[in-house]
Order: sequence, then structure tokens, then C-alpha cells
Amino acid sequence: MDEFEELLEKERLSAERYVRFRLSTKADADDVLQEVYLTACQKFSQLKNKDSFKAWLISIAKNKCSDHFRKKAENQEIPIDELSERELADGRHGVSADSLVKETVTMLGDKDKQILYLYYWKELSQTEIAKRLNIPLGTVKSRLHTARQNFKVKYPYHTGRAKGENTMKKLPKFMPKYKIEASSEAPFSVKWEELMGWFLVPKLDKKLSWGLYDMPSRRCSSVFDMRVTGKAKVHGIEGVEIDAKETSCQGNNGVIERTFIAQLTDTHCRYLATLRNDGDVRNFITFLDADEFMPNWGFGENNCGNETDLSAKGDISRAGSVITSAEKDFLLDIVGRYTVTIGGKSYDTVCVMDIETYNCGMVTEQFLDKNGRTVLWRRFERDDHRGKRWSELLPDNDRLTVNGATYVHWYDCMTDYIL
Repeated sequence: MDEFEELLEKERLSAERYVRFRLSTKADADDVLQEVYLTACQKFSQLKNKDSFKAWLISIAKNKCSDHFRKKAENQEIPIDELSERELADGRHGVSADSLVKETVTMLGDKDKQILYLYYWKELSQTEIAKRLNIPLGTVKSRLHTARQNFKVKYPYHTGRAKGENTMKKLPKFMPKYKIEASSEAPFSVKWEELMGWFLVPKLDKKLSWGLYDMPSRRCSSVFDMRVTGKAKVHGIEGVEIDAKETSCQGNNGVIERTFIAQLTDTHCRYLATLRNDGDVRNFITFLDADEFMPNWGFGENNCGNETDLSAKGDISRAGSVITSAEKDFLLDIVGRYTVTIGGKSYDTVCVMDIETYNCGMVTEQFLDKNGRTVLWRRFERDDHRGKRWSELLPDNDRLTVNGATYVHWYDCMTDYIL
């Protein structure tokens, strides 16, 4: 038995559990598993660290499941690429493009998929849908109601609005014009205690609101009210529990509620667990659930988290919009000092860049002041979007060149700390 066969035999059960959990029928799961094992065999020589075989095998399984969902959607003439363009989900980098909504839709019946696609993504009126499908208007209303209910059951986050609940009013509807100017002074070191991507410092009694702003419209699409609700332990490790409420600014009155647990030490800040509502079951996923937790929430070796004491390491260098980096798994580094002027105020900041530590197509700029607080956060996507490229979808947005590849500015985040 060669090395690949030995490793596969050891981790085969993990792959099978993952795929059979994702796919509803045994026949589909068996077909996908065969593709997983074949791909793993063909690409095994490219795996540099054999200790990462399990995570590598699961990543192949995840991609093959996504391919399966996509093929099913294409056969039903529902362009799933369009579903993923604007949908947002969460992870350690805050709100990001993800397959969660897309995959929830793929788990629905054909009629539910069809009616949701026509109403939400094609933005057809109920009357227009009735004409297109040649069915009565009453049938459209009934099917739309049923599809919404079925989606809510399968979607892993609870949505709702508590009676009398106040949403954030302070952040502006449009991102103020801002200017980013490079400084000739050396970048300063900084103590950064914020949760990566969610901006809140995980200490008792802390709270924060922040907004997500689309580019180039600069319009606020969602606001997030966050607060630490108390102490919590995960597998004996003490942290704090955080409540996050997301409110859409685009006519949807629902509130998405999230709960996660984080830990701040003298040297690191990390996520310990996140809560998913699987129907009527509250399912906590923790840092020990590597396959489910690490891709979205983990960071650093053994999920040590991001360092809180930041200084320029030289792992990433920047000249204008051109960025080059070392070959490392976790590329997070200070790349320079900048004056950020926003809302009539100027801030002396350092720019912290993150290159594809969250996923293989994302680069971020985070401008921190001397208090270690975020003044401005910007996200860029690698220009290889399925269908139309990001440079075609957002032709007027800023670009970065990172190790020779083009990345396009997608959206910004701003917190009430600077207001």
C-alpha cells in the first residue's frame, strides 16, 4: 500500500461524512465521492505537507459538492452564478461572498428555486411571473409564500425582528468621500485587539456598530449592531459571547441574528465558536470542528488567531497599487503609513494588508490608527469571476496588482468609532 492509499484509508470516513451530509441522496454522494478520490489521487503529488492531507481532501470534497450543486442548477436553467454575486455570508473576515445562500437554494424543490429566482434575482413582479409561467396570479403568491418558508427552514441563520427593536441610525446612508495619501514617515507599531473582520474588541461591556458600503454606488447595504453579552467557555477555554444583529438597508425589514464566541489574550485575538440555527436546533461549531470551523473562522497555526502586536515584518511590500509578497500561509502585514481623510477628519494610520488568508480570491486593506482601531476597511476580489469578470462588473472601481494578478475593489466597511 503506497502513501496515498494509506492516508486515504485513514481519512476516507471524514470525506464520506462530509459529502453524505451535504448531498441528499446516496447515489449522488457515491458519484461525488468517486470524483473526490480520483482528483485526490491525480493531484496528490502537488500536496507539499502530507500532514494537511485531511484538510486538503475535505477541500476537494467541498469543491466537488459545489460543482454538483452547480450542475443541478444549470440543468434546471437557474444561473447560480448570479445568485452568488450579491449574496453575503459571514466568517472571520466579516461579511463576504459565499456559497451559503446559493447552497440553501439548491436544497429546495424545483418550483421553489424557480419562483425565488424569478422574484428576487430577476426582480420580476408577481404579475410578470404569472405571465411567464402561464399560471394564475394567486398561484404565484401561494408558491412564493411556500418557497420563502421552505428557505427559512433550511437557511442556517435565524431571521426576525424583536418588537420595538431599534436599528442603527448613526451611520450615513452613503459612504463619505475619502482620500488615502501615502506618508513618507515610517509605519508605527500598533496594538490591534479588534476581531478580524467584525471590528469589535472582545472585552466585557464593549459594543460597536458598523456599515457595509457597496462600490461604486457608496450606498450602505447593511448595518451591524454588535455587543459583548457576557463571559463564555468553549471546551474549557474562556472567552466572551458576542451578539451581532444585521439589518438590511434595502427594504428588507428582517434582522439576521448571529452569535459567536471569541477570546482576547495578551498576544492574540481569535474566534472559538459560532452558532448556526439548523432549523429548530442551535448548533455551535467550535474550533475543534476543523472542517466546518477553520475555513471561515480560523486563522493562524492551530487557530492561534491574529497577533495583536503588529509591526511591519516585510512579508508584504507595496509600491502604489502594486503589491508583492513572500510565500507564506498567513500573509498579514503592515505595508506603510497613510493619512486617511474621511468625513472631514484626518487620521494617521498604518495599512494592514491581508492576502488570501480567508479564501484564494480576496485581498483586504485595513487602515488602523494609533489606538489600534479601524478607520477604513476595503475589500478587493481577484479578477476571475465566473461569467463576467469583476473588472467588467465594476469597471470604474480601483484595482490592485498582487503578485502579478489583478484585484478589483468591491466594497468598504466603516464603523461608528470614527463618527
